[in-house]
Amino acid sequence: MKIGPLDHKAPLAPTGSQRKPAGEAAASPTSPEPSAKVELSAAASVIASGLADGSFDAQKVERLTRAIREGQFRIDPQAIADKLLANARELLDRGRQ
Repeated sequence: MKIGPLDHKAPLAPTGSQRKPAGEAAASPTSPEPSAKVELSAAASVIASGLADGSFDAQKVERLTRAIREGQFRIDPQAIADKLLANARELLDRGRQ
């Protein structure tokens, strides 16, 4: 394989004196286009759509935090397993539609 002379080619990356600060580079209108394209799977889209509103029960979070701190929080493995299975069934059913 023959590479050829490098004296006439532009450098691949700017040298230290040519670099712009990080904030300035992002705002520049001559910034290159992103080189990667990201696409979410159907399952990821379903999950993301359920979390899009960002709502949560702050009082419940506080109750759970307090119970954990005080050593009173009890884990029910049967309830966790049941809910995981229910969520999996729901996702599978949505994927079939």
